[in-house]
Amino acid sequence: MEPSQPHGSAAPVAQVGRRITTADDVSAERVELAQEKAAVLREALPWIKRFHGQTVVIKYGGNAMVDDQLKRSFAADVALLHFVGLKPVIVHGGGPQISDLAGKLGVESSFVGGLRVTDGPMMDVVRMALLGQVNPEVVGLVQDAGAPAVGVAGTDAGLLQVRPALGPNGEDLGLVGEIDHVDTSYLDEQLTDGFLPVVATVGRDADGVERNVNADTAAGAVAAALGASKLVYLTDVPGLYLDFGDPEREALMSEVGVDRLAGMLAADELHEGMRPKVRSMVAAIRDGVPQAHILDGRVLHAVLIEIFTDEGIGTMVTPSVPGGTVAPADRSAATGTGGDR
Repeated sequence: MEPSQPHGSAAPVAQVGRRITTADDVSAERVELAQEKAAVLREALPWIKRFHGQTVVIKYGGNAMVDDQLKRSFAADVALLHFVGLKPVIVHGGGPQISDLAGKLGVESSFVGGLRVTDGPMMDVVRMALLGQVNPEVVGLVQDAGAPAVGVAGTDAGLLQVRPALGPNGEDLGLVGEIDHVDTSYLDEQLTDGFLPVVATVGRDADGVERNVNADTAAGAVAAALGASKLVYLTDVPGLYLDFGDPEREALMSEVGVDRLAGMLAADELHEGMRPKVRSMVAAIRDGVPQAHILDGRVLHAVLIEIFTDEGIGTMVTPSVPGGTVAPADRSAATGTGGDR
């Protein structure tokens, strides 16, 4: 019930609680701000309808994993995806956390081709960082945002079945696993029951040995196995670049076809740290995932912008792009298909 106005008092106040009325000079500005918010929701509606019930695999990494504001924002955004009817699955590694813990414990870190060399002591660090620190934290943040997140290890129910991995030139990487098979039965159960899985990338080989699995590779394999509609990578860069490192020629690619991207990989045109992502994206697209995205996780709400707005953000990889690569700022201008660029 509205509060009664005492007899003989001044005119009714313009604001009751947070409601907007029309009795003061600032109401027009308040209405405009509210209309802008409503317009954003209206713009999102076609994309919500399109992706309702669809699985989206998000590889969580980069600065979004270490900055407190970005962590909370990401968790809330993923919770929103869940509540509007999408089926998000978070796949995470924990590079910064593993390196930090290894340093504290005196375990040396080394990399080959963007992959962490993992001996016995490093594998212990990986378990502690991923299963004891990162996974519980991500699950807790998503739960705090209101969504029913559940922690999942790649070793649960044979989810990530792996074999020993080698470096790009046959280097011994120790206890690093290359994915042989993804058994999605446990994830399917969680999604069917309305949960939001958060997957830590530790796998097990045929001999029962636990192995460290690159999270980029795991995300792509999980997306393909689940038949996901989108595969999203959060990184610390705006996207993929042509001629990266050449200030006069480098250009951000808004969209690139999988064959062009595979060619860039084969020609060694990509930064070392980007290669595992690109290899997994190429494999996922060729295994049937319609779209893969590299987004700047330092941008608040990057995932929502990509999925629910006409402009999008970062680089999108598709099965084919006429003419090779498209690099406009506005994806809808590129193909006239709005959220598909």
